[in-house]
Amino acid sequence: MSRAIINGLLIGCSLVALFPLLWMLSVSFMQPGEASSLPPPLLPRHATFDNYHELFIHAGMGRYLANSLMVSTAITLLALACNLMAGYAFAKLQFAGRERLFQVLIGGLVIPAQVAMLPLFLLLKYMGLVNSYAGVIVPATATIFGIFLVRQYARGIPDDLLEAARIDGAGEWRIFVQIVMPLLKPIMVTLAIFTFLAAWNDFMWPLIVLTGQEHYTLPIALASLSREHVQDSELMMAGSVVTVLPVLALFLALQRYYLQGLLLGSVKG
Repeated sequence: MSRAIINGLLIGCSLVALFPLLWMLSVSFMQPGEASSLPPPLLPRHATFDNYHELFIHAGMGRYLANSLMVSTAITLLALACNLMAGYAFAKLQFAGRERLFQVLIGGLVIPAQVAMLPLFLLLKYMGLVNSYAGVIVPATATIFGIFLVRQYARGIPDDLLEAARIDGAGEWRIFVQIVMPLLKPIMVTLAIFTFLAAWNDFMWPLIVLTGQEHYTLPIALASLSREHVQDSELMMAGSVVTVLPVLALFLALQRYYLQGLLLGSVKG
């Protein structure tokens, strides 16, 4: 009886959490103005793909989708490379000031990101990276959280394994690529999902840096589109589906590795 009650409560909470997403999907297939009627319908009377046709043919949503995909993929790959190497160095390599430097980095976690936006924007302006994809990608290539996450996991790698490789004549780069990286695979997947989701959903920083409409990512394009079609709920819901569906599918496909990396990282840390 207790198991049935617990499972029933979990299913009920899941339905409550999923209802907005399911209704958003349903509204995206409704006729214009249908969602504004009272009471709001749960299902479309006559399902149509006209809203998606309007998005991709007339609103240019395909270009913005490609922009988001390119920017998020580039940020994810570069962030993985930088954070993995930095996290491993802080965990296993000995160099002067390692602990003090790591303490300074951890202190930076308490500083709100909004505080650094103005000086970062001015720096990118002097470098000529404003209104370019590089202006969005470069600041996200290394994050304090990513370095911390990799470091905590890499500390669980046995030192004897690394010393044995050094005695056999392996260089540090070969040790990192052939020994360390395979052991970091769970945390690599976790960090990749974190980074990709953050880059895909980021709205504030691309809005500040990207001034040309041809460079817009999906969140900015959707906000810009809402100003022109503020009453067209069905079109906005279709745009929201296009924005949410790729990252939702990615997370569902990789959630097992994501949770495994978090759990293993917490144990090893």
